[in-house]
Amino acid sequence: MQTAANIVQSNMGKMPTVVNPQYKHREDGSTMKALAWFGTNDVRMVDAPIPDVSEPDDVIVKVTGTTICGSDLHLYHGEIMALQKGDILGHEFMGKVDRIGPNVKNLKPGQRVVASFQIACGKCKFCQQKLSSFCDNTNTSSLQNYMYGTRDAGFFGYSHFTGGFPGGQAEYVRVPLGEVNLLPIPDEVSDEKAIYLSDVLPTSYHCVVDTGVKEGDTVGIWGLGPIGQCCARWAKIKGASRIIAIDQVPERLAFAKEQGYEVIDFSKEKDITKKIHELVPGGLDVALDCGTFHEPKTLLHRGMKMLMLETDVPETVNEMITSVRKLGRCGLIAAYAGFTNGFNIGALMEKGVRLIGNGQAPVHKYWKEILQDYIIPGKFDPTFMISHRVPIDDMAKLYVAFDKRISGVEKVFVETQFSAPSSEGCPSVSRVDSWKS
Repeated sequence: MQTAANIVQSNMGKMPTVVNPQYKHREDGSTMKALAWFGTNDVRMVDAPIPDVSEPDDVIVKVTGTTICGSDLHLYHGEIMALQKGDILGHEFMGKVDRIGPNVKNLKPGQRVVASFQIACGKCKFCQQKLSSFCDNTNTSSLQNYMYGTRDAGFFGYSHFTGGFPGGQAEYVRVPLGEVNLLPIPDEVSDEKAIYLSDVLPTSYHCVVDTGVKEGDTVGIWGLGPIGQCCARWAKIKGASRIIAIDQVPERLAFAKEQGYEVIDFSKEKDITKKIHELVPGGLDVALDCGTFHEPKTLLHRGMKMLMLETDVPETVNEMITSVRKLGRCGLIAAYAGFTNGFNIGALMEKGVRLIGNGQAPVHKYWKEILQDYIIPGKFDPTFMISHRVPIDDMAKLYVAFDKRISGVEKVFVETQFSAPSSEGCPSVSRVDSWKS
């Protein structure tokens, strides 16, 4: 798939952008540690050239914290198109300003910053509304433009389908248009609290707000990874009266129960719709898809994915549509990529369900609000989801452990040589080889 996608994209040419994804190397030839993709289930730690300022609006960030995201597993499994060998992965990171381009006036070396996972131009009609993930001017992918009719912004470390920008699972990152795509972090906010402004916090908040969770709603959440856990907390903050959480991982279900949520273990309950209607006669007000398309539940869809008859599976979406009430709302924040078979379009139409593709979350719309109104006042502490802390040297092994959910792994803070010691109440450093399988 990767070879074909890259050939097609090469033949189609590149879409015009205001930034170049490639970076200049430091003149002294210095290198850094970075995590790179080499094939399906094959990621490796490499010595990569350290980036230098390549365009006048660039900021080079010295990474003090990076992480692995559930959507990174789509790359690991080769399920996102247009990956190329040697691509540096990672889209959630923060650090300190190391170097700045001549046009950069509002940031200075040494300043602590977090990066949005998307690269926005700051000037197009979407950026003017802070809808940074929908930026028209930073993604060169002609293939995405052809498949979707338009294209997203460029993303860090997420294949050439999203622009081919080297990512944040590295010791240094070049951030194009740095004044637009970096958020200064005050000294009183720890790295562990700030880093997730890069993706998971705005993504989960966007899912809840965009789907329209309101006072008194009963909300079902499919998938209890960090996005699902955060969605549950945001839904409560927005006034949801009941949260029903669907997953099969014992540690996740136990944690959800501790938070006061009702849970359904889909490894035991085979008819999720029936169970939900038993719990909520008439159905949910809102259903949120916070799961994944790369783990089909049924043999039918496993076979279709294996034979490349579909790229994504409709099982969760179908369950959501049949589990909500008439005129209910379904939000998709799970990262779908292509095409699916067996979608229950009849139920969608007949019930009047509002199926909302939340899109990639526009980080710039929410990150200041979340920082100032929730993190700084202590209304939302994102460190609850950090299960482990590891050095960047363990990044390749972390992908394997994360994929297999070894040792109850959820969100991992990955430190570099530039990181501060772990904050009070957060995990101390461990090595992946020491985790219990």
